Amino acid sequence: MAQKSARKSIKFRQSLFWDVDPKTIDLERNAKYIIERTLEFGNDDEVRWMWSHYSPELIRDVVDNRRGLRSTVKPLWEALTSKTS
Repeated sequence: MAQKSARKSIKFRQSLFWDVDPKTIDLERNAKYIIERTLEFGNDDEVRWMWSHYSPELIRDVVDNRRGLRSTVKPLWEALTSKTS
């Protein structure tokens, strides 16, 4: 998994991960889950952290392939992660 070199840690909000204990989340193993929740419900700091921690390719993969993104949110992230020539 391609990761960026910046490894600033973050304390996840319980409201972002309401269905699990945020302290048990593994940043690498649960990367797609973390990205999906951050795209859906993250605040500015969490989205900035996501961009600094995960590669644009991995984030785009989540946007393209995860079913959990709502139809009201997905077009925004498709536009923000699209490659321009």
